[in-house]
Amino acid sequence: MIIEQLYTGCLAQGAYYIESKGEAAIIDPLRETAPYLRKAEKAGAQIKYVFETHFHADFVSGHLDLAQKTGATIVYGPNANTSYNAYHATDGESFALGDITIKVLHTPGHTLESTTYLLIDEAGKDRAIFTGDTLFIGDVGRPDLAIKGNLTERDLAGMLYDSLHTKIMPLNDDVIVYPAHGAGSACGKNMSKETTDTLGNQKRFNYALRAKSKEEFVEKVLDGLTTAPAYFAENARLNKEGYESIDRVLQRGSHALSPDAFEVAVNETGALVLDVRNAAEFAQGFVPNSINIGLNGQFAPWVGALIPDLTQPIALVTPLGQEEETVLRLARVGYDNCIGFLAGGFSAWQQAGKEVDVIESISAEEFANRWQQHVNIAVVDVRKPVEFTEEHIRGAENFPLDNLNDHMAEIQRNEPVYVHCAGGYRSMVANSILKARGFNNVVNVEGGLAAIKKTAVPVESNVESH
Repeated sequence: MIIEQLYTGCLAQGAYYIESKGEAAIIDPLRETAPYLRKAEKAGAQIKYVFETHFHADFVSGHLDLAQKTGATIVYGPNANTSYNAYHATDGESFALGDITIKVLHTPGHTLESTTYLLIDEAGKDRAIFTGDTLFIGDVGRPDLAIKGNLTERDLAGMLYDSLHTKIMPLNDDVIVYPAHGAGSACGKNMSKETTDTLGNQKRFNYALRAKSKEEFVEKVLDGLTTAPAYFAENARLNKEGYESIDRVLQRGSHALSPDAFEVAVNETGALVLDVRNAAEFAQGFVPNSINIGLNGQFAPWVGALIPDLTQPIALVTPLGQEEETVLRLARVGYDNCIGFLAGGFSAWQQAGKEVDVIESISAEEFANRWQQHVNIAVVDVRKPVEFTEEHIRGAENFPLDNLNDHMAEIQRNEPVYVHCAGGYRSMVANSILKARGFNNVVNVEGGLAAIKKTAVPVESNVESH
């Protein structure tokens, strides 16, 4: 028996490859099928099932393409009504995979169709659970994404409590927990950096499992939930209703465009120019009105948070050799309408004599010098509210990146505005958005608050938050 976790850091997502006696199953696959097909081919195994724990909201799953390419059966638990052919299992139903068994445990709460899959080995022993977004390491799934009709988040939280206490916690402590996500995912709020653990450890240390009553559980799980990213609902819909083949999406998006063709295509289609280079490179020069979301950070979630329309045409500026990777990473979260990329990268644009824009980017030390000369300079902090509350520059305004568009009228246009985040990634994203909106006096502070704290600029801390 083989159990392999395929973890994708930028989405904090875990998919699983399970194999026994030449038969394989994939649980919660990402959209690209190649990694799973390669593993099965190398092992001489046939992919028999694609198990989905629920309709994922934070990524588009690869179940349809995998089923089409392998003949595998797509399996969901109860309450999963799909627009395509899938097998809807009943609670307690079992599936044979070589010498092992996969048993369905319906665990509603995160969503109504949420299902945990229990792996029973060839000796009949409970070995592992694949919990999806029902149980994470250090947390449980948020219960506010599947509210419908008269069903409230408190109702779903109560269902989640019952699911955990009737289906999961009665299992033996040595059962291994394999969740769909880890730290960094917006599907929970307190997830560990660890991506697997024993159930016994989770019973002892997971705050949600230690709640002494359903009422306490509901209060703890609902406390501190942030607004779900805007693209979540659309990804869940795609996973339920279906989507275009990843092969066609990659073929269309991996279309090289000369600088002239790129310019024409952007003008004709109204495409958003998405520049995925790192912040330092972007600041030194970019195609006017580009938005910078670097591949070197949490790229896909930020795209999902900042580009509300999944059908928006996108034209790419990428580091050389990373064109197809960028198209794929966009497709993982449902952005399938890439019209192509700038052939030769940004240097080709420069060499063609095209118009170039820049953003002033200064060191924390230079920011400190300017602060001392003009104490009342305008500072915009684009970190999350909880980060800002914990510590911030005296007098700074907090306009979090994910709702920056709501604060445009509050940001001055005629004087310099110094923008920072924690380390520099989010601030350049924010600066590119502001620049594209006509704010020509934005200044990026490199290194963010981490670097600013090493200077004489006054930083206020909320002692109680510690």
